[in-house]
Amino acid sequence: MQSKRDCELWCERVNPENKAALEAWVRETGIRLVQVNGQRKYGGPPPGWVGSPPPAGSEVFIGRLPQDVYEHQLIPLFQRVGRLYEFRLMMTFSGLNRGFAYARYSSRRGAQAAIATLHNHPLRPSCPLLVCRSTEKCELSVDGLPPNLTRSALLLALQPLGPGLQEARLLPSPGPAPGQIALLKFSSHRAAAMAKKALVEGQSHLCGEQVAVEWLKPDLKQRLRQQLVDPFLRSPQPEGSQLALARDKLGSQGARATLQLLCQRMKLGSPVFLTKCLGIGPAGWHRFWYQVVIPGHPVPFSGLIWVVLTLDGRDGHEVAKDAVSVRLLQALSTLNGHAEPVAGPNPAGLGGHYLTPKGGEGHGPRPFGLPAGTGTCGTWEQLRFGLSCGEGPCPPPPSPGSNLTQ
Repeated sequence: MQSKRDCELWCERVNPENKAALEAWVRETGIRLVQVNGQRKYGGPPPGWVGSPPPAGSEVFIGRLPQDVYEHQLIPLFQRVGRLYEFRLMMTFSGLNRGFAYARYSSRRGAQAAIATLHNHPLRPSCPLLVCRSTEKCELSVDGLPPNLTRSALLLALQPLGPGLQEARLLPSPGPAPGQIALLKFSSHRAAAMAKKALVEGQSHLCGEQVAVEWLKPDLKQRLRQQLVDPFLRSPQPEGSQLALARDKLGSQGARATLQLLCQRMKLGSPVFLTKCLGIGPAGWHRFWYQVVIPGHPVPFSGLIWVVLTLDGRDGHEVAKDAVSVRLLQALSTLNGHAEPVAGPNPAGLGGHYLTPKGGEGHGPRPFGLPAGTGTCGTWEQLRFGLSCGEGPCPPPPSPGSNLTQ
């Protein structure tokens, strides 16, 4: 096993010429470089800077860098087009760069000038630079939180992350186990990165649970979009708990009776429910597969749903049907209010029907070209956004069994 000194000697033998040139340039210019968290940084702010940091959109991403290139070649080049607020070169443990860097200018105009002037700039023969607008990641997802965690308790647990946290949302987790996911928005990429580092170095435990901490992925954000904008789904409580609020909104009739009336108003038949309990989780959570056929509607609605059974002794299938009815009321109300089914194109050239994004009727074996082997999932969120149910491949309709009720 190599000692620490052996590793240091090996690193010193990597790219010695450019390392010596960088050290000479630092001594000559008096510039200060700080290496931290796998990156070497200049500025942020630079000497003489007065005022707030530059606005969003003032940073560019620099790619296709030769790994033996250092700041003494890059900073002067990128300073030609505008004043640099910060320059960050991503580094490996050996002292080579990782092939990319970030340059943040004092204004958006500087970033635009860098893209216009330096994109495809030949840093070396056959080595054109990639320079484009940097997408500053400022949002994290923290999945695996307890189902009963409140927002105030979450904010208390997040206090050690510092003042950069701007927003925290709790939503039902899209994973197979009952729980919640937190979406955290920070004031800057740096604040988000430091928070991620602190959570991961804390061995990813938060509120007593093992959690998964990641940058918020666009596909996950899209899957959770409906929960962010729909007042029925804003609460982080399970859908069985949301039904109390839904019933208040629907009056004394209940969700299923109101769904029946809405179907009559839309000249559709009476909904036929099929449910199956797939498993029981902690704290009274029950996971159901469901399919609802409404005569006159182009496709059945099917998917997966978690509910919490109430204390009044009601059958779990009845609670699930009420929860599904709330979903269908939202779906049919949207359809009735914004669009009527119309003939649509046949993108696959095959039989079958589905809803187009604007509520029209199309043809094809799966909604919006879902991959082969993925079951058709008919909840309105999936049909409207072309998404799967968020639980993995949608299951085929289950074979009749003791847990299957109609």
